[in-house]
Amino acid sequence: MSEHRRKPPQPQGGGRAEARRGQSGPSSGRRAAPRGATESPSDSYGSPSYGSEATGPGGEDRPYGGRAEARRAAQKGGRRRTADNPPPGGRRGGPSGPSGPTGPGRGRGRATTAPGKKRFIDYPRAGKDGWGRWVPSWKLVSGLFIGFVGSLVVMVGVGYAMVSIPNENDAAKSQNNVYYWADNTQMVATGTGVNRQNVNIDQIPEAMRYAVISAENKSFYQDSGVDPMGIARAVANMARGGQTQGGSTITQQYVKNTYLSQDQTLTRKFKEMFISIKVGAKLGKNDILQGYLNTSYFGRGAYGIQAAAQTYYGKNAVDLKPSECAVLAALLKGPTYYDPAGNQDLDKSATPQANQKRSEDRWAWILGEMHKDKHLSDVDYQKAIKKYPQPDGRKATKGMTGQISYLADTAKKYVLAHSDITEAQFDKGGYQIYTTFDKKKVNALSKAVKSVQKERLDPKHRDLDKYVQFGAASVKPADGRIVALYGGDGYENGHFTNNADTSGVPVGSTWKPFVLAAAMQYGTYKSDGQGVSPLSKYNGNDHLKVYKPDGSYYLNKDNTPFYQNNEGPKPWGYITLRKAMEQSINTPFVQLGVDVGMTHVRDVAKTAGILDQSMSQNLNPSFAIGTSTPSAIRMADAYATFAASGKQADPYSVTAVKVNGADAPSFVKPKPAPKQALEADIANNVTNVLENVIQNGTGQKARALGRTAAGKTGTTDENKSAWFVGYTQQLSTSVAMFRENPKDHKLLSMNGTAGVDSIHGGDIPTLVWTEYMQDALKGTNDLGFPDAPEIGTVQNEAGAPSPTPSVTITPSQTPSATPSPSPSKTTTTPSPSASESCQFGAWDPNCNGNGNGNGNGNGNDTGGVDTGGVDGGGGTTPTPTVTDTTGTGNTRGNGNGGFFGGQTG
Repeated sequence: MSEHRRKPPQPQGGGRAEARRGQSGPSSGRRAAPRGATESPSDSYGSPSYGSEATGPGGEDRPYGGRAEARRAAQKGGRRRTADNPPPGGRRGGPSGPSGPTGPGRGRGRATTAPGKKRFIDYPRAGKDGWGRWVPSWKLVSGLFIGFVGSLVVMVGVGYAMVSIPNENDAAKSQNNVYYWADNTQMVATGTGVNRQNVNIDQIPEAMRYAVISAENKSFYQDSGVDPMGIARAVANMARGGQTQGGSTITQQYVKNTYLSQDQTLTRKFKEMFISIKVGAKLGKNDILQGYLNTSYFGRGAYGIQAAAQTYYGKNAVDLKPSECAVLAALLKGPTYYDPAGNQDLDKSATPQANQKRSEDRWAWILGEMHKDKHLSDVDYQKAIKKYPQPDGRKATKGMTGQISYLADTAKKYVLAHSDITEAQFDKGGYQIYTTFDKKKVNALSKAVKSVQKERLDPKHRDLDKYVQFGAASVKPADGRIVALYGGDGYENGHFTNNADTSGVPVGSTWKPFVLAAAMQYGTYKSDGQGVSPLSKYNGNDHLKVYKPDGSYYLNKDNTPFYQNNEGPKPWGYITLRKAMEQSINTPFVQLGVDVGMTHVRDVAKTAGILDQSMSQNLNPSFAIGTSTPSAIRMADAYATFAASGKQADPYSVTAVKVNGADAPSFVKPKPAPKQALEADIANNVTNVLENVIQNGTGQKARALGRTAAGKTGTTDENKSAWFVGYTQQLSTSVAMFRENPKDHKLLSMNGTAGVDSIHGGDIPTLVWTEYMQDALKGTNDLGFPDAPEIGTVQNEAGAPSPTPSVTITPSQTPSATPSPSPSKTTTTPSPSASESCQFGAWDPNCNGNGNGNGNGNGNDTGGVDTGGVDGGGGTTPTPTVTDTTGTGNTRGNGNGGFFGGQTG
């Protein structure tokens, strides 16, 4: 028998176990330490021989401090093993002779491992070296997968068992939204409870059912009710920090409609999924469709198909025609954008015109899909597609009358803009909204408008007095609190647009203070960054070219020179910016705006509180004189920045929102901290100039207020709008007046309105402002305004005459009749000293006609009539020959100075 097959001799003393026991020695009293723990050559795995003795050379015992120490030593020794020094009995060169621990012939057997407790999860893997320790075994992978799937099944089962099927009747329970005045007394309780009524499936026309199915979920009658891809998209979108996607099946949408919690969380999304699965399994398809149509939001506060049929067509759902069904089905995509009446209060792009087109396009598409899906016959389709069934206009809801409707509208819009609450959620009711509106001031503003309307307008006997509208707002400076507004004649009179919070009415010359503030802050292109003094002189004559910084002038689209016009041909000559503001003369501010840079003008207006989207995007010369269309609220807020010495606070109308008495968690605390938007000296100098507008200029009718105030008038092209914006330290108020075509909502001219040739900002709007401010400020002190220190340097326009040493500035100097410098004409003009007196002295009205030829050919004195200021209200009446206002450069002569004129070359 060959040697390697011979059975190795057994060790003496009872076998391996006895040998191991013997390693500890006869007198140790404890187990021997693992190999290597004694650090002796005989214990080292790298020693040439491995005896069974527990002693090193010389037979010395190796004591240990305990089992733990022995284990640590063994582990340390194990880590030192290398390919050249493997453990005994290993496959790579372990001893195989009789002196080895395994005896002869066993050196190339299986590798052995130190005895230890077996782990439940073998990871990292024992008995593996290097990266192999980190590769999980197939047993581990299989076990984990089975465990995961099992846990998932259990979780789904528990989730399915825990959820309940929604009840459409629970979702239809009505609750009111309650609005409160600033003093916490109730303003109005209004809700949609009266606008909800569930109906059975047999009362829902078949055309309505199939309109929704064709548009929303073609596979409704075949699918399980859950769209896994839609849920995956929602989860992925939430992981990116976005909003969850809506359910893509009718079943999921029904569950979403009836889900009481509106938190956008993964927990809610998965719970909705479980409910959808259960609904799909427990309810019939017609029951689901009925629930969906009874709980869907159709806009205008209408929940459910019955309420929608009454709101939009004044009939019961069962009586709806296929064409009408398609219109209502289109609303489910988003009533804000598909209601033909428009919803600009929530989105400026949701105009009636844009919404009408969107609604008609989707209406036609839905009818086409119904026809394609065989839900409409050829005959019925041709009949339905023939004419778009125009829905009824908006109607006033309970309690929403007078100014209450606009106050609630403004507060609602503010809540939606500053929270995660959707319009559909808000209209379900249950909210308490605490507003900033002062009941006494709101009533005072409404009373002032009605009083002036009654006194000056007679729509029953004058056609040009028809369709005249007002919008007004009052804001607290340095705070932003909206204390009052006037939005229109009221919902009950068919006026659903909030004129106080609607852009689209150009502000005209009320924009000029932003031009002046920009000049004070940035200077002109030739002032090297030095601010411009309001005593700087610019040419105030009529019909002037506007020059660019490079010396060229602006051109019209046909490459002819663009001329900026004033209201009248009066040759003002070179006058100070202060005087130009007083009389609201266009030409100096158009040229100043170009010299400063229209981007700087825009930036100052934005800093003061004007929104980007309401500013004209065309920064041509006319931008300086009011082509922008901010709301009355924003204009009052921007002027409040001047009133507060440059401190700006965004306007707000809501202080708190509660749900069942507790704060709504998603509503951001609204009151913004005021910020220093303009330097105090700049704001105070603008105020000083605007004080002079009331004392000596186009806003003199506001002097009846009887206290210190500042303000500016504004009138626009073709007399389509007129403004007055003014303030004290306590209150900033804007008033806008305009005419609007009720059909297409386009502005109409006010020439001839109120029985006068044209309406100016210094006339009716100023009267409304004054009457309101008298009432609103009753019992308060006249705080005046801070002093305005000298600011900037005098930077005259090129061509301005320099004063000669012989000129003496005397405030009391009387103008004298002198020959005109022009040899071909003779006119009555003040002497040079009188001119200087008018510009730097007491602003004597007798010095207004200071056109003196100015030496550049632009002063073409025609002997024109003094119209009493561009915006009117200056004490004189425009002559009958003046048919257009020029607060913003209206068309005169060759038509080059139109409101939207002045296209750059």
